Parts: sequence; C-alpha cells; structure tokens
Amino acid sequence: MSTQTPDSFEWTELDRRAVDTARLLAADAVQKVGNGHPGTAMSLAPAAYTIFQKVMRHDPADPEWTGRDRFVLSPGHTSLTLYTQLFLAGYELELDDLKAFRTQGSKTPGHPEYGHTAGVETTTGPLGQGVANAVGMAMAARYERGLFDPEAPEGESPFDHTIWAIVSDGDLEEGVSAEASSLAGHQKLGNLVFLYDDNHISIEGDTATAFSEDVLKRYEAYGWHVQRIEPALGGDVDVAALYAALKAAQAETERPSIIAMRTIIAWPAPNAQNTEASHGSALGADEIAATKAILGFDPEQSFEVADEVLAHARRALDRGAEAHAAWDKQLATWRSANPERARLFDRIVAGQLPEGWQDTLPVFEEGKSVATRAASGKVLQALGAVVPELWGGSADLAGSNNTTIDKTSSFLPKGNPLPEADPYGRTVHFGIREFSMAAEMNGIALHGNTRIYGGTFLVFSDYMRNAVRMSALMQLPVTYVWTHDSIGLGEDGPTHQPVEHLASLRAIPGLNIVRPADANETAVAWAEILERHSTNPAPHGLALTRQGVPTLPVNADAAKGGYVLQDSSGETPEVILIATGSEVQLAVAARERLEADGIGTRVVSMPSVEWFEEQPREYRESVLPSAVKARVAVEAGIGLTWYRFVGDAGRIVSLEHFGASADAKTLFAEYGFTPENVAAAARESLAAARG
Repeated sequence: MSTQTPDSFEWTELDRRAVDTARLLAADAVQKVGNGHPGTAMSLAPAAYTIFQKVMRHDPADPEWTGRDRFVLSPGHTSLTLYTQLFLAGYELELDDLKAFRTQGSKTPGHPEYGHTAGVETTTGPLGQGVANAVGMAMAARYERGLFDPEAPEGESPFDHTIWAIVSDGDLEEGVSAEASSLAGHQKLGNLVFLYDDNHISIEGDTATAFSEDVLKRYEAYGWHVQRIEPALGGDVDVAALYAALKAAQAETERPSIIAMRTIIAWPAPNAQNTEASHGSALGADEIAATKAILGFDPEQSFEVADEVLAHARRALDRGAEAHAAWDKQLATWRSANPERARLFDRIVAGQLPEGWQDTLPVFEEGKSVATRAASGKVLQALGAVVPELWGGSADLAGSNNTTIDKTSSFLPKGNPLPEADPYGRTVHFGIREFSMAAEMNGIALHGNTRIYGGTFLVFSDYMRNAVRMSALMQLPVTYVWTHDSIGLGEDGPTHQPVEHLASLRAIPGLNIVRPADANETAVAWAEILERHSTNPAPHGLALTRQGVPTLPVNADAAKGGYVLQDSSGETPEVILIATGSEVQLAVAARERLEADGIGTRVVSMPSVEWFEEQPREYRESVLPSAVKARVAVEAGIGLTWYRFVGDAGRIVSLEHFGASADAKTLFAEYGFTPENVAAAARESLAAARG
C-alpha cells in the first residue's frame, strides 16, 4: 500500500515496516539492557523517520558535510529515536551497536553524545538546552551565509540549510527554552523548525500535573509560525499531515516554525501506551511480544530487521550522495564567482587564522592603569578587523563587558528599526538571558565555521552553569567573557560580587579559566585562546576586572598559565607569592617589602591554573620549585583552588565570606587584600616551613 499526496510524498509498505522496525528496536534495546526510555522512541519513530528519510538534507556517508541540514534531538533521554534512524539511514551504527545500548564503550550511550557517535550534532539530556542549541545553530547558519554569500537570493545559496529539532513537553517547561525561543522569534530565524512531541506524559504522569498553557499561543506571541497536527485514526502519527506541515514550516523563511504533534507514548503497545511507566522503564518481555504481534513481527525474535527494509531505508545513502554532488556543483559555481570569499571559506574550514593576525594585537603602556575588561574590548576590536569569523556580544551588558566588536553592526533581522541592524551583523544582543546565551553559544560552536564569544558579569555565571558544563563536556571552542570578577567591582555589593565562582568554575573538568593580571596578559590570553580553538578546542572563561590595574611588561609566558613575573634577588627564592588578576599587584608590592627585609621573594602570576597544569613537569618545577615550601596564594575569592599549590606550610589570602556595598579600595583593605597582609602571610609561611 502506498499513500500519495499532491506534493509527491510517498509512503510505502516498506516505509511503514521500517518505522515499525525502529519502534521494536527501541523496545528490544531497552529490554536487553534493562533500563532506558522506550516509550517516546516508539511513538516518535514515524516522525523521526519522516525527517531523516523524506525531508532533511544529509549525507550519512559524510556526517560533517558543510551543506547538510542539522538535526537536534532535544529530549536526549529518547536517544533511541536518533540511534535507530542513524542505523537505518546508513551512518556508522550497526545492529550490534543497538544491542550494546547503554553499555560501557558502546556507540549508543544513554543520551546522545557529540563527538562519540557519527550523526549526533549535540549532546543532549539536560532538558531545554537542545532547544537553545538549535537556536544557536540557526543563528550561526545566518552568520555563515553573511560571511560567504550575503547577496544570494533566499534559498539559492550553498550556505542555506535548515535546522530541525524535536522538542518535548519537558524541554518546553524548562525556562532556558523560553529564553531561546523568545530570541529566535525576535531574530526571525526562518531556518529553524521545531517538531513538538505533545504526548502529555512526564515521569510523574499526565503533564496536567504541571503544564497546562497553550504552547502554540505562547510561540505565536514569540513571533513563530505555528501549526498543529492530530493523530491518524487509531492513534499513530499521520505521516502525510506531518510531511505537509514540515514542508510548510521549511517554506516559511520569515519566522521560525513550531509544529505541535499529538502522540501517544509507546504506541501501539497494548497495555503500556499512554502510561508514565513506558517513559522510563523497559516494557517487559510479554508486552514487547504482544506489540510485535500487533505489528506483524515474530514475537519470538529480538532485533529483527528484514533485509528489504534495511535496503529500502539505506537508500538514504544514495539520496545523500546525490544531494552532496548537487551541492558540490553549486559550491563550485559559487567559488568561481567569489574567489576571495572562497579563500576565506577554505581558511575557516581548515581552522586557520589569517596570516599576520597577531600583529594587530594591542600592546599596552607599562605602568598605566587599565581595567582588564577594557583591555579585552580593545583586543576584540583589533581582532574584529582581521578575523571576520569572530563574533559575539553580551547578555545586555555590552557596555560593562566591553564585548562590542563593531558598534555599527548588530546581528538583527531585516525590519529591525535600529540603524545598525544587519542580518549578518557582528555584535549579538542576547538579551538578559544568560543561560540560553551559553547554550546558544554551544549551538553556534557546534554548527561550525565561526568563532563565538559572549559576556556577562562573573557572578551570573551561576545562571549559565549547566550550559557551561555542556561546553566542557563537548569540548567546544566557546569563550565566556565574565567581567566584574571580584569585590573590586565595589558599590553594587554582595549580590554582584563573585566570591565562590572562580573556584567552582575551575571544578568543571575541561573548562579553562583565565584571570589575567593586567592589560597585556589579557591580550596574550585572547591570542592563546584563539590559537587553542584552532588546535585544541575547549571552552574558556575570561575573568576580567571592573577596576583599573597597573599594566605590566608583556610576557609571552602568560600563555603557559603561570610564570615567574618577578624573581628573587637571591639565587633561590625563600618564599613564593602566587597571585591572579587584580591581586598580582599586591604580590608585587609585598615582594618589595619582603626583599627590603632581606627575604628573597619570587612572584608568580598564574592567570590560568588549567594552562599551567598542562605544562611539562620540568617547566612547572622551574616556576614553583618543590624545595621552596614557603608559599602564599592571593586571590579575592574563596581559597579552594590554592591548597594544592601552597602545601602544608603555605598560606592563602582569600575571601571566605560574601562582600559588601562599598568602594573597591575600602573593601580590599577591610578584607586583608593589602601588600602588608600578603607580606605578613609570607612571614607566617616562612616560619611554618622552617619548623
């Protein structure tokens, strides 16, 4: 049997059989391992199959193809929704991988993991963030088009593609999705399509327990194109209606689109469908056997995949090759017409920076007082002139974060009334949406071909934390510009003064925190971050001062994370002072006092603990000789980071309580951040080291 629509949509018996195969593979995989989420994967199988087999432009033989559409499965717990389609379409997954679901070392972990499984565009699991990832991908797609082909008519550029996402009730309950969806509507991201799985079930049962709003009215208010489709007779997905809705959403280029699709979780399991148990538990052998019988499969077999079904589904490889070849031809035409942009494209795809880019970095005058946030702004503006793929902005704090790379060019859609508005602008206005900003930055980085940064106050990194963790988990080249990094911000008081934040962020594996001592260290830090994003991708957080700090001579060793800023007058130091950020000047002043008393003192500036710990043991020993037991660490935050560096005889000048509303000078004096107190701590450490 086949179904035909005026749009030439075809749905054959083999398509139906492939969908049912995907449903039962999901049920069997969860049953085999004994845990997982089968129900949603069963009910979403027709929708995911329609996207992968009928609508989305992709090439299973080349998952990294620049011209591909992107697909985001925001409810990552239903990872089998994605894995079964990757298997059927001919990505690198095979049946044994599905059989190894949720087991050590398999390609099919419990939640999809970027970089681990071919075809997985982002790591999802923490609900809501996939929504924001998809929004970021759509933003990146528009910026990429602006870099390479801004004059092309809509839909006629090789850089035009669609971001598809499946989202769930849980995603739409999370606040981060509201932040991101609001921005997407404001940005008129017409390349973004959400399929909302409206199955009315969560872990606690019917979503009526906590969720009753009219989602489509909310999205209509955001400025989205909205559609709703109802189930076919019997309760399954109406695939013809779904296909028509997906194509209509793709054709709507002035607004992002959302399609609400009512589904019945675990359909067509006779007893498990429409139950919360099917959300997160194996169905049981009897229920799976009964479901197989309903669908015309052998109840005695597990992981049954008919040869003709797999051959039919893997025609996606042929379609992908055809689409890829057509795109290659389109790209070749573009290259001929745009040789300069083609060279830019090749450089960016290769992850290279432009020749001579470091020559543009500013060098700041020694001795002059400059806030590191201001220095960062100067560096960004200098880099912006030569690194066009670098873009970013702030969560409505650009004037304080100094994150405006180009004041004349704001990333805003056509029709925005601001005079600097440009669909392909450099400066992003994320709005007061810190969490979604971070998750959108992840999506931008995942999309590729641009370099993104985003700023707010360091204290508000708390709002962003789970997305920052996801940056680290995926090892994404994003840069967080966190300013107002200590009690030095002054009168705004303890609500805005970060105390525990540096230590808590350093606790995230794979995240590099950089707190430069001065303007020149800030320039070195930016240069090192850009270099690392080309060769060793990882997220970075810059912690920058509000207040001015004295400018030190340029020292390239700052890129090693820790270095000898000033050495002892004697051959071997008696005491080492380790400091970061605005407290380095205190260590320098304390050294003068100690040296005046005949105590040989070394000052180590350590802008990045993570960078320093990457260095060879010999280098680290040269900076912090293990024979020198008298040490003091100085940082205007909790001292948790520093115990491993100072040892048993060491002392830490830190802040173990919240701040207060007063000027920076008063607070530093009140809380012991003075040269005198640092010198006193050094004498205590010397006494302890001598026993």
